[in-house]
Amino acid sequence: MTKTRRNEIIKELKYALHVCVRPFDGFWDLKHEKRGSIEAAFILLASWIIIQALAYRYTGVVINMINWEYYNVWLAVFTMVVPLFLWCIANWCLTTLMDGKGTFKDIFIASCYALTPYILINPILIILSNILTSDELAFYAVLYYFSRFWFFFLILAAMKETHEYAFGKAIFSSFLTIFGIGVIIFLFFIFFSLITDAISYFVSLYKEIVFRFY
Repeated sequence: MTKTRRNEIIKELKYALHVCVRPFDGFWDLKHEKRGSIEAAFILLASWIIIQALAYRYTGVVINMINWEYYNVWLAVFTMVVPLFLWCIANWCLTTLMDGKGTFKDIFIASCYALTPYILINPILIILSNILTSDELAFYAVLYYFSRFWFFFLILAAMKETHEYAFGKAIFSSFLTIFGIGVIIFLFFIFFSLITDAISYFVSLYKEIVFRFY
């Protein structure tokens, strides 16, 4: 990677701060003015995963209820990344049928930029969880729910500007996307069950043939 490209990616990452403050203009320019990139999106995604993993590990014991005997870091990463990609897939499929203007790449980049509140606030939450007492956790809770509200608002703004929807239609398409994720998961489990049954059938058939001839 050239020095020029590295500087461009740094500018694209800094633009995530602008998106947080001015989401409607920010997401519009993110798509139409090419103020973001797939590389910056993956860096933001990786940052979110790392910070979430650190939160699982270093959040104070007053809040952190994880049983480390059964904790699997790879499973935790899987449960973070897969929902994001399912969101992008379901949203792309649905908005294609609803006159959405965003490509899968546009949706992925915008969704990753919407993760910025987590990246900014979670390190503060980790620190607070280790210095606050149980009676002071209201401060932690306010900041925690604010970051979540901020993220959800950014996602809606991202869908509005990416697909050039009215805000109401962006909300409606987002709810349909959540429903679509459920359908995808349901179909996956049906497919997995059918494949498992088919494999079991052929294994049983093979054992029966071997038993009869040998």
